[in-house]
Amino acid sequence: AKAKGVVIDTDRILELDRSARTMLAEIEATKAKKNAASDAIAKASPEERKALIEAMRVVDQASSGIEAQYAAIESALNDLLLRIPNPALDDVIVGTSDEDNTVLRTVGDIPEFDFEPQDHQTIGENLGIIDMKRAAKVSGARFVYYVGDGAMLELALVDLGLRIAMKHGFVPVTVPHLVNSKSMAAMGYLEHGGQDEIYYLQKDDLYLIGTSEQAIGPMHMNELLDPSVLPLRYVGVSPCYRRESGSAGKDTKGVIRVHQFTKVEMFGFCKAEDSVAEHEAILAIEEELLQALGLPYHVLNICTGDLGLPAAKKWDTEVWFPAQNRYREVTSTSNCTDFQGRRLNTRYRTEEGTEVIHTVNGTAFSGRPIAAILENFQNADGSVTIPEVLRSYMGGKTMIVKRT
Repeated sequence: AKAKGVVIDTDRILELDRSARTMLAEIEATKAKKNAASDAIAKASPEERKALIEAMRVVDQASSGIEAQYAAIESALNDLLLRIPNPALDDVIVGTSDEDNTVLRTVGDIPEFDFEPQDHQTIGENLGIIDMKRAAKVSGARFVYYVGDGAMLELALVDLGLRIAMKHGFVPVTVPHLVNSKSMAAMGYLEHGGQDEIYYLQKDDLYLIGTSEQAIGPMHMNELLDPSVLPLRYVGVSPCYRRESGSAGKDTKGVIRVHQFTKVEMFGFCKAEDSVAEHEAILAIEEELLQALGLPYHVLNICTGDLGLPAAKKWDTEVWFPAQNRYREVTSTSNCTDFQGRRLNTRYRTEEGTEVIHTVNGTAFSGRPIAAILENFQNADGSVTIPEVLRSYMGGKTMIVKRT
């Protein structure tokens, strides 16, 4: 917890744990008394039965009071336990913020222009394929319409992400966009400020998902999986909804940080001994996608302080954005080891009994590659060259030109 910058009240946890154990012992002792009293009442004479029933009533009242106290203590204890983050793996760099993340490798050449490169919002608006002004009129700031070839580009990227993930054994799934509080808590997104980023429908006790991972993980909640089906790989397609409340004044221009975007998300359930390899496999798929698009990128090894609650290890891929003269995150992949599996109560059979499932996740596509394509493949006349791998999805077009 300290390595992740999370403060845990261990003294309070231990205090509540001791109290809960003591009360649980009292509850069990009371149950034993009630069972003994029931047996005695059944065997007692009519004269003795009245006194025994009165004694039973007194025990019942005392038991109800203890059980109410125990429930309150157990609730407070569980709340504190759920705030304990997943420990980082041993090879994760200890650091306090994103400044301590390190570059593992850099792939692709940064494009050179003989003109001043424009940012993706300017390009998209000039071409008539991005409309944020009308989206703001309809929904408020940080929403977007993709129009014409903008919409086709988004759908092409979704299709590409799906097909490459499916090639590697991921089963496509469309998911509910709303999940209940038990499911969201089990995935580890409500503690340490995470709840502030999520849209919540209080009347229904439902959360809008910020990634399809939050709906895929609970698919197998409270299940015992057969090891023969592992690894169990899904690729989800969904809109994602995020308040971005902690990002005031950050990335307010363009589509880098919007409240709703489409995402293709890979999610896997695997044996404990396989999660490291599964994590590496998802990163390889993310890189395969970026290389297919011809986007220059680097891979970041994320330090402990930037991991978040569920992840034990995490890699980000960041693509070069010419207008910003910097790399920006477009995909991410995390190994959550047994953290989510334990909270979901998802296990698998072993020769010795059962083990908690491990979970891994990673982005195949989100809205950000659209912005990266517009900036990296822009031309002096304002048009954008479509990456060759996407052309078959866009009716054979090679260029995006101004919509008329």
